[in-house]
Amino acid sequence: MKLNERSVAHYATCDSPADHTGFLRKRVERHHHHGTSYQRRWFVLKGNLLFYFEERESREPVGLVVLEGCTVELCEAAEEFAFAIRFDDAGAKAYVLVADGQAAMEAWVKALSRASFDYMRLVVRELEKQLEEACKSLAACRKSPRRSSSSGRKRHLSNPALQPLQEKSTTLENGYSTWSSGGCVTGGATCSDHDGGQTKPPPLPPRRRSAASSATGSPAPGLSPAMLESPVPPETICFSKLHNWYGQEIAVLRREWQERQKRGHP
Repeated sequence: MKLNERSVAHYATCDSPADHTGFLRKRVERHHHHGTSYQRRWFVLKGNLLFYFEERESREPVGLVVLEGCTVELCEAAEEFAFAIRFDDAGAKAYVLVADGQAAMEAWVKALSRASFDYMRLVVRELEKQLEEACKSLAACRKSPRRSSSSGRKRHLSNPALQPLQEKSTTLENGYSTWSSGGCVTGGATCSDHDGGQTKPPPLPPRRRSAASSATGSPAPGLSPAMLESPVPPETICFSKLHNWYGQEIAVLRREWQERQKRGHP
């Protein structure tokens, strides 16, 4: 892989945010001394590029590790809190790094394991799958309430007892306004209930008797026979006419009371 050193150095030190930073000790093999030593370096992880500097304030990196085709794992070493970056290529160099503590080691292993492009590709695929499932679930939830509400509306309209009052028919019988339930006929006719059986409508109230009528049922003086029958036809409801009709009887009773008061009778 060819890299432009100036571009890479600028990216390592520019103001772009880093994914992880910290001091690590990097193992150095010294073949001519037949020994191993560790160099303390400042590491900066940006994307899948791991830079390391001599000091934290250094302006140019002294090395770069491209985190592709590799695995990050704990390793057996004389130093505690050691882990290694190993590449799939058999001839590639392995990087053994040592953290300052357990928490720092775990944080570095996690960050380096998630830095490769292969890992990001897997994450993107998983997120796309979750997004697709979420969209399907949302579409199903949006359809479900509409179906339930429409079916609920149909059930509501199919039950006459739940229909609005203005949808019910009204009839007048003996001067009383009565509500007839859906599918029923007033005047003593039978109606079918929801189970298919025949049920009778509630009984109508008795014909209103005049308070001023005699014991034999004859109308009191001042009330004509026409006043005993409601002037309002059954198919209409007119409160003013009913009020005036009942008011005639009250007016007659009031006049009789006034005449008795004049004659000195209580």
